[in-house]
Amino acid sequence: MRIGRAIVFASLLVAVLIGWGYWNATRDPVVRTANVHVKDWPKGAPPIRALLISDIHVAGPDMPPARVVRIAKQLNALNPDIVLIAGDLVSEKTLATRIYTSAEVVAPLKMFNAPLGVVIAMGNHDHWFDEAGLAAEIDKARLTLLRNEAVKRGPLVIGGVDDDFTHHADLARTYAAMDRLTGPQIVITHSPDIVPRLKAPVAAVFAGHTHCGQILRPWSGKPVSSVTRYGDRFQCGDIDDQSQRVFVTAGLGTSVIWLRYGAPPDAWLVTIGP
Repeated sequence: MRIGRAIVFASLLVAVLIGWGYWNATRDPVVRTANVHVKDWPKGAPPIRALLISDIHVAGPDMPPARVVRIAKQLNALNPDIVLIAGDLVSEKTLATRIYTSAEVVAPLKMFNAPLGVVIAMGNHDHWFDEAGLAAEIDKARLTLLRNEAVKRGPLVIGGVDDDFTHHADLARTYAAMDRLTGPQIVITHSPDIVPRLKAPVAAVFAGHTHCGQILRPWSGKPVSSVTRYGDRFQCGDIDDQSQRVFVTAGLGTSVIWLRYGAPPDAWLVTIGP
């Protein structure tokens, strides 16, 4: 009888833990805010409100396209001037209950409403899934995909570095593209591991990839596993790394398993200006 009760109790405990983790994974993103002050900001130009999201990881059960649409509508209420998506639009995670097509993955991104548009960098899952298909759908949706390229939006020069985790990053090419344009420079990239290799500091680097750990050990706050070569140096949040400002978001979706503990989904609204 005692063994039976112990089994029932253990089963209930496991069910509660899984339910809690799934609720954490599917909750609305926490919106975090910050300001970046730029010395050489063009005179008379208004500040730019940049919304950073990443790691959407469209896949069932936790991130169907309908959820992306709902989140986009919520974040549009913040009135961002530009939306920066730091990679991993899609996921083929181990325990996914449904995999969506490239068209289904990209379609909800058209719901983001920002006067300076949506700028996207590729992530490792995007390369593993369907790089060409995603790129074609992004172009069809009239969103901007930067793969070691640069574009000017308002007063900002935005360099988009392709994914470092899958060895597609080309910093020299990105800097060359940025230097052909004039204005304060920012960089969007999936993995923050490029930061130590930047040729020169930029106003800010916007990244994802780490999920802020996704599953943290309750006794230490350290992630169960790390996806960067630098440990917790770029794990999460608003970071000053040797005078380089870096923003690393926890992302919206999940990787490998649709659970989160201690690292809720989030987005950053960063005001860049004088």
